[in-house]
Amino acid sequence: MRNISFNSLIESIEQTHLSFQAQSVKAVNTGLTLRNWLIGFYIVEFEQNGDDRANYGTALIRNIANHLHIKGLTAPELSRCRQFYKAYPEILGSATQKLDKHENDLIASISYTHFVELIKINNPVKRRYYELFILKTQPTVKDLKREIATLSYERLGMSADKETAFANLAGKITPSLPQDIIKSHYLFEFLGINSPEQIEESELEIGLINHLQQFIIELGNGFCFEARQKRILIGEEYFFLDLVFYHRILKSHVIIELKVDSFSHAHVSQLVTYLNFYKKNMMEEGDNPPIGILLVTDKNTALVEYATANEKDRLFVSQYKLNLPSEQDLKIFIEQELKKGSHE
Repeated sequence: MRNISFNSLIESIEQTHLSFQAQSVKAVNTGLTLRNWLIGFYIVEFEQNGDDRANYGTALIRNIANHLHIKGLTAPELSRCRQFYKAYPEILGSATQKLDKHENDLIASISYTHFVELIKINNPVKRRYYELFILKTQPTVKDLKREIATLSYERLGMSADKETAFANLAGKITPSLPQDIIKSHYLFEFLGINSPEQIEESELEIGLINHLQQFIIELGNGFCFEARQKRILIGEEYFFLDLVFYHRILKSHVIIELKVDSFSHAHVSQLVTYLNFYKKNMMEEGDNPPIGILLVTDKNTALVEYATANEKDRLFVSQYKLNLPSEQDLKIFIEQELKKGSHE
């Protein structure tokens, strides 16, 4: 791009805005994305090559906003356009049809409001993962924020079968069945604990309650906290349930039992007892049967299968992790997904 003056920069932004504003309603999303990308492009080009760029320095964005009379193009939004261009410089090829299939899919299928969340992610591999997530599941911006907040990218790295784990993400957004709310792994890195062997179950439980907001985000959409160490009387003996939630979408109580050791079939027997008690004594009109989640540090998949064979629709066993995994496997997986997509 040739060197330009500040006045030419303002004119270029205004003409770009008017051009894309005139597009049909059907193309509004693509037009807004390309408009904002071009605005970012013009700003960066002026910063690098503008004839009078030295006159504006760090106040450039504010000066542009003051000279424009376009609703919505405030200084923060102009700064976001600049960030958008720097995160996705390859979009320039959209005008000449030189983008690969993945990039064309991004422009056609991802709204600018989704891009606003994506450009906050500095790690390019992680950003590419969430691009694939959007293309495959078409989440709302709220759902995308939740997936980022609950570290679905990091969690995928812990799954042995990444392709299946990735395919299951769509069902987690709006659960309709008990199994839809269950994750194969839960990540409790926010507790700051390096090893579960260093703590007692009560300490883990207290830690999760002390970080209840992060814990509920980790659990997923729809969980409402009810009680910790819920006391119930069976016969003449008292029992204490670690954590009790109510799931507002499934309309079910969710009983969570925490263990700081590997899975044991004895854990299943204990949790089944609690579920049966809740089904008989605590369910109200309109409620669905209670759901049990057993959180363990490790699980023998074959043993879990046999131990829960008669309870597979209401009792689920998941591992929890206290630290994030390496991203190398994720990088390989995402590259494979991109290659697969380019041949579809």
